[in-house]
Parts: sequence; structure tokens; C-alpha cells
Amino acid sequence: MSAAPPTWAIVAGGGTAGHVLPGLAVARELVARGHRPETLHFVGAERGIESRLVPEAGFAITLLPGRGLQRRLTLQNVAAAFGLVVALARAIVLVRRRRPAVVLALGGFASAACALSAVLWRVPLVLADQNARAGASNRLVARFARAAAVPFEETDLPGAVVTGNPVREEILAVAADRDPVAARRTLGLPDGRTVVVVFAGSLGSRRINEAVYDALPAWAGRSDLAVHHVVGSRDWDDRPDGARREPSSGEPDGLWYRAVRYEDRMDLVLAAADLAVCRAGGTTVAELAVLGVPAVLVPLPIATRDHQSANAGPLVRAGAAVLVPDAELDATRLVAEVDGLLAGDLAARSDAARSLGRPAAAAAVADLVETHARPR
Repeated sequence: MSAAPPTWAIVAGGGTAGHVLPGLAVARELVARGHRPETLHFVGAERGIESRLVPEAGFAITLLPGRGLQRRLTLQNVAAAFGLVVALARAIVLVRRRRPAVVLALGGFASAACALSAVLWRVPLVLADQNARAGASNRLVARFARAAAVPFEETDLPGAVVTGNPVREEILAVAADRDPVAARRTLGLPDGRTVVVVFAGSLGSRRINEAVYDALPAWAGRSDLAVHHVVGSRDWDDRPDGARREPSSGEPDGLWYRAVRYEDRMDLVLAAADLAVCRAGGTTVAELAVLGVPAVLVPLPIATRDHQSANAGPLVRAGAAVLVPDAELDATRLVAEVDGLLAGDLAARSDAARSLGRPAAAAAVADLVETHARPR
């Protein structure tokens, strides 16, 4: 039996889909360029979503113990600090044993552990940040990196190269030949209505959910509107009665509304959307731009360095989105913003969003990785 091929690149980071999905997009681009999948090895966190997403994508992964530190003094930070030490020790052994030609660090504590190990073993390091304001782990190691792929000009990392934020191949596929009518039929959405999609990650957002629930009476008579609401797992069981009924195609004179717990075809959801109401994570903003979906953006208020507000900035300045601070979102504000956008020129806003899209971002990041990898 032949020996396994040597590791060419370690792709490190995760914790959230916003970190993992760009890494998978870059890995797929590298495979398309001739790098065998088994030569690309992921490193992530045991608690992160990468433990499911990466194997499903066909790549091997090593999961490190521990969790990120909270930005305040807590007893949990004692255990977290110990976990970080263990993770760093394992990463040092892993990088030494695999001897990759390059390490791509995506952010998150597992990313920091592998990046520091790359520095120790003199392995070329390339960073990829997903936000307008760089995360703590990437800022920690930025001075040692050969280059940093960033989504925006204002992302604060030395050696920054503006590549855009890599998006999933599913998003690129629907963007290349976007067919809202076909997407709506696949999802069971009604024809002939303006479609508003609401989402906030797998857990959801209580603030956004409650604003939508309270807005339903104001939209009850709108026979031109369909709302597809991805509630999330955390508050699914707390839906009010008005959000529990199944929509009926036999009610042509009123709002069409559907709540779902989770949506595993976000590519189709965004392809079907005329307008989105959502958070402003780096991956979300990048996907909205590539697909040209106008949005009401409600930045997560606890995001580090308020990076979601910064992510929203380019779309807002281009006229592709409006920003509503989390504390200001209620039914009255939501109805006003949504109705105002729907009454305006959505096509122009869609064009403005698309003008900011970077569908070739994964290729640009892959270029950096190949450029700085150590020759074999």
C-alpha cells in the first residue's frame, strides 16, 4: 500500500460558519488547481461547526480542545486558558509532524494555535480575515504572516491584500445563472409576490425574530408580500401562535408567511429573495453582494470591535442596504424600513450590491497561498 501524500497546506480556524465556509471555498479552489484533497488538512475546534462541515466537504480535520477567551474576567477563562495551552501544544506537534508548505489561518483560537506553530517551525503563514475589523487571533500573529487576505480596504492587518471574502460554490453557482422563479418553486414560495427572507444563523436572533412576529399584523393585508423566516433553533419552540400556522395558497388577499427552524439551502433562499433582513457577518455580507440582494442589516451588538457594523458599511454607503442598530429594531422600525425599501427602486439597490461582490475571492486567496507556499 502506497504511503499517504505529504500535507501541502494546513487550513486552520473555525468556531463559526463565517470562518469555516471561506476556508472550504479556498480549499475547493486549490483542489480545482490540482492539489489533491488529501494534501489539504484542516484544523479546527472540537466545539465548532467545522467538526461537521469539513468532513462533509471531503477533507480531513484535526480538532483541538478548548474554547476562546471571554473579554472579561470569569472563572470560565481559567479552564479556557488551560484548553488553549493544550491546543497550542497539539498544534505544535501537528505542524512539526506534517511539515506543510504553508499554513492558512482563518481566525479563531484553533487558527491562532496553528499560526503560532507555523511561526515556530518557520512555515510560511498566510492569513484570511472575513471582517472589516480583523479578529484577535489574526491580529496576534499578523506581524509574522507573509500576507493577509482581507475583504475590505479598511481591514486593519499589515500586509493586507484586498481579495474579498470567499463564498461557497453553491452561492457562486446560483449567482452565475440566478433564477428567482425556479428557486421559489423549489422552496415552495408563491409566484408573483415580493419575497422577503429573514435569517440570523443556525441559532437565530431573538431581537430579529420578535420584531418579525410583531410586524405580522401590520403586513397581514399585503397580498403582494411573502416572508420566509428562518427562526433558528434557540427560539423555535417559543414562536407565538401567529408564527406557527402553515401558509395557505388559498389566501390570496393576505400575507404569505412561513417560519422554518433551519434552512440548509441558503443558496436557493438568497436566489429567491428580493430583500433580506439579517445580521452583517462577513460571509453573509459577501454572499448578499455576490448575489445582489438588498438588505436590512442588523449588526450583532456583541460582535468583537463592532465588526458587523463595519462590515455593513460598504453596502450601506453604496445604497444596497440600510443599517438598523440592534437596540433600535422593533416591529415599527422593521415595517418602516422594509416597506420603504420595497416602495423604492430595488433593482438599483440590487445592482449596487452586486457592484461590491467579489465572486473570484477564493481564487485570489488561493493565489496568495500558492505564491507564499514553500517550494517542494
